[in-house]
Amino acid sequence: MSSDNESVKVEEDEVVDDDISNPDILSKYRLAADIANLALKGVVMQCQDGKDIAKICTFGDSVITQQCAKSFKKKKKMEKGIAFPTCLSVNDCICNFSPLANESKTLATGDVVKIDLGCHIDGYIATVAQTIVVGGGEVTGPKADAIAAAHTGLQVAWKCCKAGAKGSDITTAVSRVAEEFGVKGLTGTLSHQMKRFVIDGGDCVSQVDDPDTKMEEVEFEVGDVYQLDVCMTTGAGKAREGEDRCTVHKRALDQSYRLKMKASRYVINEVNSRFATLPFTLRAMEDEKQARMGVLECTKHQLLEPYKVLYDKAGSEAIVARFKATVIITKNGTSMITNTSVDEGVKSEKTVSDETKAILARSASTKKKRGKKKKKKAAAAAAA
Repeated sequence: MSSDNESVKVEEDEVVDDDISNPDILSKYRLAADIANLALKGVVMQCQDGKDIAKICTFGDSVITQQCAKSFKKKKKMEKGIAFPTCLSVNDCICNFSPLANESKTLATGDVVKIDLGCHIDGYIATVAQTIVVGGGEVTGPKADAIAAAHTGLQVAWKCCKAGAKGSDITTAVSRVAEEFGVKGLTGTLSHQMKRFVIDGGDCVSQVDDPDTKMEEVEFEVGDVYQLDVCMTTGAGKAREGEDRCTVHKRALDQSYRLKMKASRYVINEVNSRFATLPFTLRAMEDEKQARMGVLECTKHQLLEPYKVLYDKAGSEAIVARFKATVIITKNGTSMITNTSVDEGVKSEKTVSDETKAILARSASTKKKRGKKKKKKAAAAAAA
């Protein structure tokens, strides 16, 4: 990973497929991950008492944009930049809070903050989410249980995500972790397969085995890229839509409509030229006033898909924690390319079962090591 003052440079020829055995493609995934990791690190440092959330989100987005601009300078037509706008969702807020400047809030010591962002290079996407507590220090009780459960759940999901395994293996293992920590997995949390310029399409795995949202079984294969997403709560385990303005949207490529309002036409023209495939925030629009007006007609006629700001149904008493990482399944195992961590001060008194411990102890690599006997035989043959 590059330092804060450097960008990672990869100068491969532009490629157009999704085969991760192609080193050019794999390098672009890893570069996107390095930039996302760097942005996450910077945002974590910005999350302090009294800091403005909108300004921190803008900072995270600018890190991604600036770092992307330093790579592939000779590839003028290559698309690169934000794959998912920086969001900071606090306490019982689950996801997608990325406010406009005049609708922002400030952080306070003790807030549980979910940071979510993503980067892409030439359409190859890396996303990451992490939960922190503003002010740090020792964190115990339900806060610690939710955070530790979400992070442990992500590690368990990673170890279960391997070629030949089933998506239900992840659902079962992560649900067990929630029980062990005395929290609930959030219904509706999905781990999506990602492809070039596609952040949440294709196969997906549910964190919770919910009879109301039954999903087709998934079998992981070499070459798959997934964003593993784990969300735990001390509350109801179900989401409700908040009253906050929805600022994050994505173009619905299969929809068309002749828009009536000038502001709406401005929005869709901006989206088609600048954000044709991946999520964006209204803050990125040059004319924010037009964007606020025009986005309503665009969403009404399903030209844009909203990423609504969601809260736990239990209300402000709930604490929600979330961790997300990008993994790539190769013939040698499953690599987690975006990094998350838990503050040392987070101390849950809950313990995991032997089954969970066994999963955590698994190696993510499937590459077989040569035994000592084989090495001795090879050495003897070489000496003969």
